[in-house]
Amino acid sequence: MNIPAELKYTKDHEWVKIDGDVATVGITDFAQGELGDIVYVEVETLDETLDKEEVFGTVEAVKTVSDLFLPLSGEIIEFNEALEDEPEKVNSDPYGEGWMIKIKINDTTEVDDLMSDEDYKALIGA
Repeated sequence: MNIPAELKYTKDHEWVKIDGDVATVGITDFAQGELGDIVYVEVETLDETLDKEEVFGTVEAVKTVSDLFLPLSGEIIEFNEALEDEPEKVNSDPYGEGWMIKIKINDTTEVDDLMSDEDYKALIGA
């Protein structure tokens, strides 16, 4: 299982890449594996400011639909539009072309509450 050391993680199986005050967010390799074949990603919160742990969208797999939770408070400034035509990128490249949103972070101290790769591995028993 791929759990890159340079990323941060949430208990809800999102990964976060921090670049200054912008965070790129997607779901982890573990999460996409649990969901199975992803057929649709919906994010209707573009340009909205949400609080940490609010639902920012959903991911639909063949057998289930799961909410996506915001890992940090901030404004959703970008959605990966490639996922509209190719949602399977979340399965094939969850940490690369399968990213979902970018957030302008409101409170960078919230980053300290995210999990390290080692903490996340412990959470999922990897």
